[in-house]
Amino acid sequence: MHDSLPAEPLSHGLKQRHLTMLGLGGVIGAGLFVGSGAGIAVAGPGIVVSYLIAGAIAMLVMRMLGEMSSAMPASGSFSVHAERALGRWAGFSVGWLYWFLLVVVLAVEATGAAKIANGWAPGVPQWAWVLIFMVVFTGANLASVKNFGEFEFWFAALKIFAIVTFLVLGLLAIFGVLPDTSAVGLSNLTGQGGFLPAGWSGVVSGVLAVIFAFGGLEVVTIAAAESDDPARAVGRAVRSAVWRILFFYVGSMLVIVTLLPWTSMKPGQSPYVAVLDSIGIPAAGQIMNIVVFVALLSALNANLYGSSRMIFSLAERGEAPKGLLKVSGGGVPRRAVLASVAFGFVSVLLNLKWPDSVFLYMLNAVGAVLLFVWALIALSQLRLRRRIEREAPETLSLKMWAFPYLTWAALAAMAAVLVLMLFDDSARPQVLWSAGATAVVLLVSGVRELRTRRV
Repeated sequence: MHDSLPAEPLSHGLKQRHLTMLGLGGVIGAGLFVGSGAGIAVAGPGIVVSYLIAGAIAMLVMRMLGEMSSAMPASGSFSVHAERALGRWAGFSVGWLYWFLLVVVLAVEATGAAKIANGWAPGVPQWAWVLIFMVVFTGANLASVKNFGEFEFWFAALKIFAIVTFLVLGLLAIFGVLPDTSAVGLSNLTGQGGFLPAGWSGVVSGVLAVIFAFGGLEVVTIAAAESDDPARAVGRAVRSAVWRILFFYVGSMLVIVTLLPWTSMKPGQSPYVAVLDSIGIPAAGQIMNIVVFVALLSALNANLYGSSRMIFSLAERGEAPKGLLKVSGGGVPRRAVLASVAFGFVSVLLNLKWPDSVFLYMLNAVGAVLLFVWALIALSQLRLRRRIEREAPETLSLKMWAFPYLTWAALAAMAAVLVLMLFDDSARPQVLWSAGATAVVLLVSGVRELRTRRV
């Protein structure tokens, strides 16, 4: 099976520590630090169950990805796997959809970080901050993959340090060990309507609110192709990331809903700031602002990297312009980086100029794309696992648990989330717009297939 894989022309500058931190930090973003407030507001303490369900789906997807990527590492990761398992249309579709998702989300991150920076230095306009961030990270990504790895390593380290500190302080406050605190007991978990104040429908709404915060995990399997020993590196990164992420997410939610009444949460406000304020940490808001700022820049860096490698891989397989294949002496696909940045800049301009119209439509168009990508990953794994077992069983160093039952369970869960989104007034536009974007990409891939058959 390995024989059919071409040697990657990209650099192998990423070390194991880079990949492990990328796996951990790639998913810890503003969605957790700020967005979790919206989930708590709809689910109450039941948000812990929502995170367990969403996290379980993400863990299963990561395990499938880890299995395929350790057996056949490639810079296009799941796009390459989809092509091998389901045909060219699948590789083309999932690759372009994921690229589109990353470059649109990039604009949200750049604008969010610029807003925070503008608050610290009002003299510098928001657009100037966006420009500074884009130029800095473009430069870092153009120079060498090692630069990208080092940036992500320290960004992720800071985010993990912030979460661990938060968990330690939260536990001390829960048990009344901190000065001016007394043990809170379980009153906030059982009061205000009980543990599930909105019933199971609240838990389901919570899942819809938080599942997309787990997007970003996939980048580690894209990056693995640029490490010294891709098969081993991706296996180790996936194993360590999956459990720790669940611990960070579920653990911090448990601390928040135990310490504070869920009714005090307001969407758009960080529940982490509310907790730090309540236990008397000075300047909690500013501390959290710094952490969110770092999280946004980290996601910006990772998305720029992931999108450039995805479009490079598409070009390698003839699914994107061949001009993007030029690789620098240091093994960096510079044109692919610049193409992704260029579209990222367009997204940022649309976000600054028309945040509530043109850009909102673009954002809706990628809203549910992550679920479509995950579904194709699961379908690819169902097909490829059997093939790998036949042709190269020795490459299966990391196996999907309880295959094929858990793969089917994950697919069923994703289908359920999509159906529930259709019945949710706020989420419906995302599903419909994303389905439209997916249909366009599928149509283009179908036309291409027909053309090549005629030739």
